[in-house]
Amino acid sequence: MVDYSSLTKGDVVAEENFHLTRDNLVRYAGASGDFNPIHYRDDVAVYVGLPGVLAHGMLTMGLAVQPVSNWVGDPARIVDYQVRFTRPVLVDGATGADVTITATVGALEDETKIARIDLTAKFNDETVLGKAQVRVNLA
Repeated sequence: MVDYSSLTKGDVVAEENFHLTRDNLVRYAGASGDFNPIHYRDDVAVYVGLPGVLAHGMLTMGLAVQPVSNWVGDPARIVDYQVRFTRPVLVDGATGADVTITATVGALEDETKIARIDLTAKFNDETVLGKAQVRVNLA
């Protein structure tokens, strides 16, 4: 388990890169029930004014919290998780998309031993989630 007393605001506690393919999007659609064709058909995505097929926002959100879950060792220690969707992740049919997640200690609550972990999710060097924060109980 993570030792709360060893943490300092600004510490990077986890970093991970995820490679997404169209296959991942189709599998996620099946698991989530979100079969909106903008997530797997270029023609539909372009028709509605998008640059191409987009990853599901909730898939991106799920990927972003995974490094924190791995770091803390028990996903039940996550007591709150919030994000704002700011930019889409465009998943190319041939090359896919790489999303990089960095998890940094944003605040420490000594009384409760809860750490706020701030997430940075980047695709093509642009942040795709805003105010992405996870609160983790380390008591």
